[in-house]
Amino acid sequence: MALRRTYTAVVERNALWQGDFATEPYEAAWASEAIFFVRALADAVGTGGNARVQISADGIRWVDEGTTFDLPRSEDEITFCRVSHFGGWLRIAGTLAPNNRMAVLVSLALKE
Repeated sequence: MALRRTYTAVVERNALWQGDFATEPYEAAWASEAIFFVRALADAVGTGGNARVQISADGIRWVDEGTTFDLPRSEDEITFCRVSHFGGWLRIAGTLAPNNRMAVLVSLALKE
């Protein structure tokens, strides 16, 4: 039995999200499954919100994949979502309510 290849990439580190946001795109065509982890850092203000997974064939033009998930509501809380059948590129995007903001650490765990 062959060992499955895995890789974890930090796609946002101490990024401040306000209003509309999107993570840096990540090329993951070799992987068959992915998990986004979002951790709220010290600057979480407001009631959280939600994010959606987006996919792309070229890393430039994006479409919603269909998966949505809640964002953390307090400092050090972590939320996540699982994705499969995503093609070449991945990112998460969303909109926080007015006057809400959060500093985040976003990791993308990939598995072949």
